[in-house]
Amino acid sequence: MNVHQMDTEQIRQRIDELGPWFHNMELCGVWTAPGHFLGNYPAMKWERFAHAFPEDLTGKSVLDLGCNAGFYSMEMKRRGAARVVGVDSDEHYLAQARFAASISGYDIEFRQMSVYDVASLGERFDIVIFMGVLYHLRHPLLALDLLNEHAVGDMMLFQTMQRGSREIHPVQADYDFFEVEHFDEPGYPKMHFFEHQYAHDWTNWWAPNKACTEAMLRSAGFTIESNPEDEVYICRRTEPPCGPGAVYPKEGTRA
Repeated sequence: MNVHQMDTEQIRQRIDELGPWFHNMELCGVWTAPGHFLGNYPAMKWERFAHAFPEDLTGKSVLDLGCNAGFYSMEMKRRGAARVVGVDSDEHYLAQARFAASISGYDIEFRQMSVYDVASLGERFDIVIFMGVLYHLRHPLLALDLLNEHAVGDMMLFQTMQRGSREIHPVQADYDFFEVEHFDEPGYPKMHFFEHQYAHDWTNWWAPNKACTEAMLRSAGFTIESNPEDEVYICRRTEPPCGPGAVYPKEGTRA
C-alpha cells in the first residue's frame, strides 16, 4: 500500500512493526516513541539550539551521519535544504527513517554505511550533521579526521555525550616528560572508556569531558564557531594540523 493512502490505524500499526524507536516523532498524528525515557526526544534537544543554526538552507546539501530515524534529516528539509543524505550503519533505523520521510512527504536519500567509509560518497557537503555518534565509535578521532578530509565542505553540527568536568584547563603546547600534575586537573582533556557497557548499551565506548571534546575537534581541523547547547557545537572546517597520511615530526623514532 502507498504510504500516502494509509489511515491512522495503519500508520500506527506500521510504527509498531518498525519499533522500538529512539526518535520520538509525530507522523500524521501518531507518535513513534511517546514513552521515551528522555521525553520528547530529540525535538526537546533541537529546540535548545535550533536558533543558532541557519534558518534558510535553500540550495544547500546536507549529510546526516548516524541519522537514526531521520529527525534531523527532515528538519533540514523543513529549512529548505536542496539535498539531504541520511546515513546509518543500522538497517533497523534506516527502515524507520525511510518510512518517516515518506509518510511526511520528504525526498531524502538514505544509505547504509559506516562513518569510516565516508570517502566512498565521493563528495563534500555544505553541512554535515554528526550528532550522537562519536561515543559509539571505537576510533572516534579517526572518524573526525575522515570527515574533515572527505565529507565536510563548510559546516559541521556536532554533538557527543560528555561526562566529567565542564571546566577547561589551560593546556601548554608541550610538557616535560616528568611533569604530571596537569593530568589530574579536572579540566584537562580526558576521555572516559567503557570496556563493557554504559547505560545498558554495549555500543557506548567513550565519554569525553568538555575539554577533550573541544580539543579533538580542533585537532581534526574544525574551528568551533559556537556552543549553543551543553553538548552541541557548530563548527567550520579548516585544515587540520595533522591527520590521516600526515607526516609527524620524527616519525618512527620513539619506542
